[in-house]
Amino acid sequence: MAAAARRPAVQFGRRRGQSRESTQKNDFNEDDAIEGIFLPVGVDLRQITILSKAEWERIQDNLNAPAREAAQIRAERKERKDLHLQSQALMKNWSNTIAGLSQAKLKVKKERDEKSEEEKRKIDLEEAKYQAQKRKEAIEKAKIDQYYQSDRVKGFHRAFLLTEVLKEREAQIQFQKKKQKLYRSKDEEIERERQKAILKEEEKVKECRRKRIQLCKEQLEQIKEHEHLAELSRLESIKEGEEIQMLTRLHHQEQQEKEQKKQEEKLERKRAHQAHVADQVILRAIEKQKQEEEDDKVRAHFNAKQAMAKLRKQKEEEMLREIEENRENITKRLLAQMKEKIDTEDERIAREIAEAEEERERELTEKEEKKKADLKSITEHRINVMKTKEEKEKQEKREAKETLHKMIEADRVYQELEKDKKHRNHCANLKLQETHVIQIAEKLGRENREKQGELDYVKQREYIALCKEQEFQQYAKKVIDEESKTAPNLYPLLKVVQGGIGGGCGKLYRGREGESPGSQGAQQPYTGNTAQEMKLLNEHRYETTKGRLGFTW
Repeated sequence: MAAAARRPAVQFGRRRGQSRESTQKNDFNEDDAIEGIFLPVGVDLRQITILSKAEWERIQDNLNAPAREAAQIRAERKERKDLHLQSQALMKNWSNTIAGLSQAKLKVKKERDEKSEEEKRKIDLEEAKYQAQKRKEAIEKAKIDQYYQSDRVKGFHRAFLLTEVLKEREAQIQFQKKKQKLYRSKDEEIERERQKAILKEEEKVKECRRKRIQLCKEQLEQIKEHEHLAELSRLESIKEGEEIQMLTRLHHQEQQEKEQKKQEEKLERKRAHQAHVADQVILRAIEKQKQEEEDDKVRAHFNAKQAMAKLRKQKEEEMLREIEENRENITKRLLAQMKEKIDTEDERIAREIAEAEEERERELTEKEEKKKADLKSITEHRINVMKTKEEKEKQEKREAKETLHKMIEADRVYQELEKDKKHRNHCANLKLQETHVIQIAEKLGRENREKQGELDYVKQREYIALCKEQEFQQYAKKVIDEESKTAPNLYPLLKVVQGGIGGGCGKLYRGREGESPGSQGAQQPYTGNTAQEMKLLNEHRYETTKGRLGFTW
């Protein structure tokens, strides 16, 4: 069917709209639109199959059937998919299906999770506020502790403690004076009380002696009673000892009876064992006798076998003699026959010798031909090998030349790359030199900025020291005012307040960093007590960093 479809089809008859004359014309123009199928030149019309329209449509249907079926299948599949999507869209909002129940559960779970998350956020916010408050309180407490740990404040507190000690000392002196006056008036009263106490003690001693005598009498009576009870217990123990001795004797008798029974059982077992041993001896004797009888039987059987072997040997010797005699007779007959065949044998041998000579000459001839053929093939092989070798040498020379050209080209490329590399290195060195110049300029600028920063740092330290001095003076004035109401001696507090800022008696040190303040005879530089002061003093050093200074939590 496919071959018929591939054949050219010819439409016969006149087309509609054409005249009969136009169909018979041979001359036509290429631009005219002519209907029908034109066959190429040289096609044999007898090899052409002419098909009707119905047959042509049937062939086309058969050819297009797979594509049409595939299109139909795709359309059916698309229709099913559309129906499935419609059904899913329809049942998407149903609440009484498994998917609807799952969606409802998921929605409820989502709402519950959102509510829980909101509660957790509130708890976290409250916790954050609480932690911030705690941090703030800790910072305030740390500031206060740090302020109290400064040398100036500790020195002031030591002076305050000394003032308190002096105040307490004065109070104790006044108390001692009052106590001495009070003791003079109370000595007589104490003496009278002492006499009364002595009398009371004597009465107590008499009462104690009387009670001891009464106690001794009671103890003597108890001793007698205890001796009587001891005597009764001694008698009871003697009786118990006699009973124990009697029980011991009975126990020994029972033990002896048990030992006697054991000895009798041992003797009985010994007699049974001896009887068993005697039975074993008898059984071994019986077994030995049976073994000897068996040995006698085996020896008799062995002797019988030896006798049979001798008889068999004699019979074999007789048979060998008979065979030897038959062999001699056969030999004699063969000798007689050989004598008769000697003449015919000589002729046969001569004939065989002649045939052997001819065969040998033929073999020699074949060997010579084979040798010549081998020599010829060897010569041809040698010539081929030499040609192959020459071609190989030529090929190697060509490859060597090509390799040499490649090496020269590679060397040229390498030289160019080296020149390019040197040029790049030169450019890099120039850039590096420019970078070094820039870095030197930056370094000089940075050093100038650092020097200016040091000056600013010293000024900031002086400002902070002054602020701290003012704060300390206010605190000291408040304490002195409170203490002046109760303490008469305020000299230690006034001496500490009138001292220098750094705890000494000179001005603030203004030297460069790295120099020893002690070598200049000045006081120690003030470095600040709180984190804010340290940050303010060192702000120009760490302005470009993210580090945290001071108190951390």
